[in-house]
Amino acid sequence: MFADLLAGTSQTPITVPSRIPSILAFDSGLGGLTVFSELVRAWPDADFVYAADDAGFPYGRLPESELTARVLAVMDRLVAVHRPDLVVIACNTASTLVLPHLRRRFDMPFIGTVPAIKPAASASRSGRIAILATPATVARDYTRGLVEAYAAQCRVELVGSRRLAGFAEAELRGHPVSDEELMAELAPCFVEDESGRTDVVVLACTHYPLLLERFRRLAPWPVTWIDPAPAIARRMRDVLHRPAAHETVPEDHGGRLAIFTGGEGLDPPLRAALAARGLGQVVVDPIPLVAGH
Repeated sequence: MFADLLAGTSQTPITVPSRIPSILAFDSGLGGLTVFSELVRAWPDADFVYAADDAGFPYGRLPESELTARVLAVMDRLVAVHRPDLVVIACNTASTLVLPHLRRRFDMPFIGTVPAIKPAASASRSGRIAILATPATVARDYTRGLVEAYAAQCRVELVGSRRLAGFAEAELRGHPVSDEELMAELAPCFVEDESGRTDVVVLACTHYPLLLERFRRLAPWPVTWIDPAPAIARRMRDVLHRPAAHETVPEDHGGRLAIFTGGEGLDPPLRAALAARGLGQVVVDPIPLVAGH
């Protein structure tokens, strides 16, 4: 199942004490908010911390060894201070590289975010799918291994965009880029020849669903867009033994806190956008990059 891919190697579900569980969602920036929203919907009375390592954004510019060291260092701080019951790495780039290291270092469950290639291959009727990701995710052996394992029968376009994550952050801050700039990044996903045309596009960066409505409007033809966030939320619920039948929102929801490691762009429009997602409490915990990066 795709949920198993999200969790990596098999993890035994844990029983959370009767207290409200604490869940940490982590990303390099604002893209993980798309996953955070699904997590909250799945367990509205849990306590959530959303941590954005904006001092390190974008992760794709860091060499693999430095990215691994960076994520481990930031996670050391977050786990020590907030002591979560479960951590969701709401970042494809970090998940495809750092998850094994995190699982070895910490004793709580970690759920990753990986390209949804298996469900994309199942959903495609034309046999043509596109994986829209960052260049770092496209280049990972992990991603190519998923293609070989689950989409070998498909014609797969691996599209690595250097600009879309930044465009998504600008959109959330109230500074959208032009349709022309957005379409220049999106266009390579759409391939058509005598054998058929792309009918499924995987959003393999958590930033990209922030632009989904514009993607739908700009697409040259209708396609199925696959966002892994709902599957990640289901996996969280499974690992923490949250019964799926419990769907009613309680009168009081759990705590919500957003943490930024840089905070340079925390202007009023961004704070308003965070508050609209239930993150009215925002703090900056400075964790600068090593000098020279």
